[in-house]
Amino acid sequence: MSTNFGIGSRDLASAGRIFLKQGFVNKGMGTESLGKLSERWNHFADFARAHKIKKLENVTRELVIEYGNTLRTQVLTGKISAGHAHDKISAVNSVLSRTPVRWRSVGAVRDCQMPPRIHIRTEIPGGFYEEPYQKAIEQLQAEGNDKGVAIAQLARHLGLRAMEASLLNAKKALQEAERTALVTITAGTKGGRDRVLPITHPDQIRALRHAAEVQGRQRNLIPPHQTWEKWESGPLRIIRDTIKANTGHGIHDLRAAYACHRYRALTGQDVPLVAGRLMVSKAIDRAARLQVSAELGHGRIGVTVSYIGARS
Repeated sequence: MSTNFGIGSRDLASAGRIFLKQGFVNKGMGTESLGKLSERWNHFADFARAHKIKKLENVTRELVIEYGNTLRTQVLTGKISAGHAHDKISAVNSVLSRTPVRWRSVGAVRDCQMPPRIHIRTEIPGGFYEEPYQKAIEQLQAEGNDKGVAIAQLARHLGLRAMEASLLNAKKALQEAERTALVTITAGTKGGRDRVLPITHPDQIRALRHAAEVQGRQRNLIPPHQTWEKWESGPLRIIRDTIKANTGHGIHDLRAAYACHRYRALTGQDVPLVAGRLMVSKAIDRAARLQVSAELGHGRIGVTVSYIGARS
């Protein structure tokens, strides 16, 4: 009797990756997105094995919903973001929808009562003010965590995600920034969508220069012998915890701080979240939000409410 629908592997995690790869080949999608989905599927495969499920044929909606419930707990306790939890559920649906059986997708909100991806920010981002941000930098420096300093600076001054900062070839990016006043972000982007960031402030060059020095002869900040999964759960977790201890929030809020400062640079006024009310016309506000959304790597203006708050 075949295992994992005869895909060619008896291992649950490997079988899922093969189904994903087949789907990506058929659709002509990039390896960057495939890598992210595979990592998220691996997390579920570990969960399934812990529940004595070792074959795709035995994965049920009930098991996936139970997995989603554990993710919801992690979201509510601040261990992961709602968006990350949604992405993990989506990866499981992506694999199971490619198997020969008819799969009814599990909804993160509908079936697992997960908080929605987008929330309207009502608190000023951690790291928005210089003092707590600098305290985080100083603690990372005191601990000899140069990579942590680089990650924090890239998040706050260029608005990079943790994965984007970790995978950035800072040497190449610095050369591009000094030559064109632009930086192209390709590795670790959401959905594999490249984007181009304008270089508008000396702090951005300083952040890239420091990251390039820390990177040394490597291709990025992740040690060559480490997978993303090990980097994320080990060194990057320590970096997140240090930043949170000083600013109240993690790396994602440094991205939000970038968004708030960028809005001010574009409009000449603080975001309503900081100012208390909308200080510019709706047209100027909309134009700034569109620009900030593009620089953060999002295709929708509505996403900006989770970074800089609502208009009022």
